[in-house]
Amino acid sequence: MQKQQNENSSNKVIKDLIRNYKAAFGSDDGKAVIDDLEKRCFYHTSTFSRSEPNETAFFEGQRTILLFIKSMINHKEE
Repeated sequence: MQKQQNENSSNKVIKDLIRNYKAAFGSDDGKAVIDDLEKRCFYHTSTFSRSEPNETAFFEGQRTILLFIKSMINHKEE
């Protein structure tokens, strides 16, 4: 019983968070921010740095955050 309640509570938190992401990035201002992040965070380009492997890891971290945000705002309701 407790496990089911915790699961339901977790699902509600996740659904609320998805709605929050959609609200924050669904406005014209939010879309402008996403467009800027796509340019700054390697959405359309490679993160590979020939000279410095740590730089590649850093850039890939930026890109991963952008991909997560986009997955939240593009999430389809079940």
